Amino acid sequence: MIDMSVRWPGGARVAVALTFDFDAETLWLSRDPSNARRPGTLSQGAYGAKVAVPMILRTLKEAGVKATFFIPGWTVEHHADRAEMILREGHEIGHHSYSHAWPDPDHPEKDVEEMERGLEALKRVLGVVPKGYRSPAGETTDELVRLLDRHGFAYDSSMMGDVNPYRLPHPDGGRQLVELPYHWSLDDAPYMLFSVKTPRPIMTNSHIREVWQEEFREIHRWGGFYHLVMHPQLSGRPSRIALLREMIAFIRGYEGVWFATCAEVAAAWAAQETR
Repeated sequence: MIDMSVRWPGGARVAVALTFDFDAETLWLSRDPSNARRPGTLSQGAYGAKVAVPMILRTLKEAGVKATFFIPGWTVEHHADRAEMILREGHEIGHHSYSHAWPDPDHPEKDVEEMERGLEALKRVLGVVPKGYRSPAGETTDELVRLLDRHGFAYDSSMMGDVNPYRLPHPDGGRQLVELPYHWSLDDAPYMLFSVKTPRPIMTNSHIREVWQEEFREIHRWGGFYHLVMHPQLSGRPSRIALLREMIAFIRGYEGVWFATCAEVAAAWAAQETR
């Protein structure tokens, strides 16, 4: 078998990143601007801020685990108290656009606006200059990669090209950021996100648990990077909070596990890359 192991700090076999895309209402406004007139639809995003974020933070604190929250600038402005709460708890905050608008390669000027407005909001409201970026829905463009380089980001987390971190190719041969890949199978949205306009089954915890745990078992066998992507308005429902708690306990049942923020994972991977 090909050796895919990475030399993580403390001799850990697996680095584990728990990440949360705190989209709030932007998830619904960006998908369909007419949702601005549908308070019932927007209330799903509001739940993510009002109820889910505090419950997630309590769960992480009880477990003694730090996470990374990718937050759009709009969310930072409209739910500043919750963003500040995340920061006070010592979690990393990453850039997640301004309005959660999907990047469009035909309109690079919009990528620039989303990037710069999001950065401005993070700095103005929270005093945060983020080290990492995640694109909305995993969509990205060459212009976005250029912007990440231009603004000095250390890592990106928008691609699915590997299990372990790798270098993100630059379209013009420039600086290559560390890419922290994820996959839809380890994202809560395919299992939990429901819309009246695009209905799909809502999976049980047992279904999700099986997928997430089987992925972890094999990644632990290979050695490498295990990356969960969650959304407060989805994984912040009561039974899903229980799933988060169970997953942390399950992962801790294995030897050689290092829970870390994305910035810590990216720095550790880059350090071992040069050894």
